[in-house]
Parts: sequence; C-alpha cells; structure tokens
Amino acid sequence: MRIISGKLKGRRFNPPKNLPVRPTTDMAKESLFNIINNHYYFENISVIDLFSGTGSISFEFASRGTKNIYAIDAHFGCIKYIYNTAKDLGLNVNTYKSDVYKFLEKTSIQADVIFADPPYHFEEEQFLKIIDLVFEKKLLTNEGVLIIEHSKHTDLSKHKKHTYDKRYGGNIFSFFEAI
Repeated sequence: MRIISGKLKGRRFNPPKNLPVRPTTDMAKESLFNIINNHYYFENISVIDLFSGTGSISFEFASRGTKNIYAIDAHFGCIKYIYNTAKDLGLNVNTYKSDVYKFLEKTSIQADVIFADPPYHFEEEQFLKIIDLVFEKKLLTNEGVLIIEHSKHTDLSKHKKHTYDKRYGGNIFSFFEAI
C-alpha cells in the first residue's frame, strides 16, 4: 500500500497480513482521487471512510490536506492499525470501531465525501441499505457525494441518487448525489 500524492507521496505502508481486507488498487485509487480533486479542495472538506480496512483511503485524504476524516470499521485490528499509523504520522484521522450500519443510523456527522468499500461479496440489498441510510440521515453536505467501490458483478445504477460510474479493471466506483 502506498500514498499516491500529497505530503506523504510515495510513502509505503505494510499493514498486518491478518487483516480481513481487500485494499483499493493504486491505479483505481489514483483515478478516484483525480476525480475528487476536480470537484473539491481537499483542505476544505470532511470525509467519512466506511469499511476503512487498512486506512488507505483515509491516509490518502490526510496526505492531501483533509483535516476532518472519520474511519469506520467493525474489525478491531483494522481500527488499531489505522489509529496507530495516523498517530505515528501526525495525521488527523478519527477512528471508530463500529458496524457501519449502526454507525450510519446513530451518527450526526455530515461529510462532503462519504466513501464506502464494503466486501465485494455483499448482496445488492446490503449496498442499497448504505445508500439509503446516508440519504435518509442527511449525512452528506449540500454539495456532497457518496462513492461506493464494488465489483463489476454489482449494478447500483438503478438507485434514484445514482449519478455515474467509473470503471477501473474489475473495480467500479459508483457515485451518488442528492440531485
């Protein structure tokens, strides 16, 4: 895992092998952040990273200057790794060990970007529940976007808040906005 850009550009991380994760590839992550860079100033946004795993997405935002980052994962080892790495690097990443659905139901945190990278084996209903909770709870700011990473075998384009997809190999990023 490496940081693509920002103050930590090129920095490599070696998370423990026993974490139940599937990190976003560097190619897909670079493409995703190019899209986000065209819409936001990283220093001015807040981010919620759902199913944060190794923290790769959270660390990328932090490296680019984002100050308000919330990393949520149900696995203690993932949260411990993100917390310790962020602390060692002096990054402001707030970690929450929580089931993502419970977090979404209870939180009042609003963000400009909510990124979700759930397990690829999720059923369509599980993906749709994330989308519905984000919009029902009004967790996005007015100009905010929900981005869900999923496999090419999942189609989320029929959801009424869906705006577009970007494909990178077997990865798809689906974008949702309050339009």
